Amino acid sequence: MTMISWGYGTVLKANFSVLSFNNQLMRILIIHNKYKQAGGEDSVFEAESELLSSYGHEVHQMVYHNDLIKSLLDKCLTGIKTIYNPDSAQALRLKIGVFHPHVIHVHNFLPIVSPSVLFVARKLGVPVIMTMHNYRLICPSGTLFFKGEIYEKSIRAIFPVAAIWKGVYRDSKVQTAVVAIMTAVHHLIGTWKNKVDYYIALTHFAKRKFEDSSLKISSRKIVVKPNFVMDSGVGAIARDDFFLYVGRITEEKGINTLIAAAGKHCFNLVIIGVGPLQKAVEDYSLHNSNILFLNQQPRTVVMDNLKRCKALLFPSISHEGFPVTIVEAFSTGTPVIASELGSMKEIIQNRVNGLHFEPGNDHDLVLKIKEISEDPIMAKKMSVNARLSYLEHYTPAKNYAQIMGIYNGAVEQCDRVALAS
Repeated sequence: MTMISWGYGTVLKANFSVLSFNNQLMRILIIHNKYKQAGGEDSVFEAESELLSSYGHEVHQMVYHNDLIKSLLDKCLTGIKTIYNPDSAQALRLKIGVFHPHVIHVHNFLPIVSPSVLFVARKLGVPVIMTMHNYRLICPSGTLFFKGEIYEKSIRAIFPVAAIWKGVYRDSKVQTAVVAIMTAVHHLIGTWKNKVDYYIALTHFAKRKFEDSSLKISSRKIVVKPNFVMDSGVGAIARDDFFLYVGRITEEKGINTLIAAAGKHCFNLVIIGVGPLQKAVEDYSLHNSNILFLNQQPRTVVMDNLKRCKALLFPSISHEGFPVTIVEAFSTGTPVIASELGSMKEIIQNRVNGLHFEPGNDHDLVLKIKEISEDPIMAKKMSVNARLSYLEHYTPAKNYAQIMGIYNGAVEQCDRVALAS
């Protein structure tokens, strides 16, 4: 293993020959199961597909949509097939026979795709890479968050009875049981260990969680590769007098902490997003002139606000996967004030490209907001460093080199196994 410095941490990276495929274009098959409500995983799936295509690779997609699950019968059949769906297995078998991919990249297989595709790929000798966008393989919740608190009791349990009893997935014991049974069955028969060549963890924090779990996946199989965003250009040097929140209006995103902070210290706050707590935010903004709630907005509006605000506020109280909004802020030279927790603590280097505050502590958040407001020299320094962080780690070109290194390593490993057999 080679140790490579990222400035704010250390990246573990296998000895992949990143440039080996520069002169040899690949056929890449990307599989993804979309949720009913579009989210970050869908965006990353599309962005990576477009990135690979832009470099001349032949990229095909197999996409499944949860919006096809409508009736009670659909739900029952989907639940049964979550462990092994013969339909998606057969579809992949046919696709491989026609397309002959060099690699298969799975972004999400729950619930329609199922791990059946991993068996087909292994049988036909196609290496598989899987991005772990969430923590579903080690906890049915997928987020390590339940009822307002971080929930990690299932991480080392092969069959998480307590999680099922609590209904940590969508507050449903039945749906939690379906996910738990699926992961447990495939743990016991060795699917996670033997049917995937490389897992992509989005942060070192996530990698450590997976390594310390019941999965017992070899460390060499888990490669850290962050997400990326397109370059949105640097924002204004002189920033407007407001702070910005962009994201889902939910409890785990720290909305209550954000609103409490805005109530205690009258800083100007713009909120963009939708979610279950939207009505409370709307009501609060009507009675507090320092809060402007803009609801859901197109990307152009979001980026315009990012380029003008003093800082992005990211008060999440949960273990985020990889907050793309933070990297978008970096691309515009906007520092981020975020909870000192999980991936946020890793991506944001305190007093370099942003500030940390104690998760859930609105008083500490206010202190950090005052600090950046009252020290323009520090704010300018963090703005410059935020932009540098983006250029060094999160550009499309950087990500392309990383992902091709992973693909190349998987193909070379598969070839070695084939020669040895």
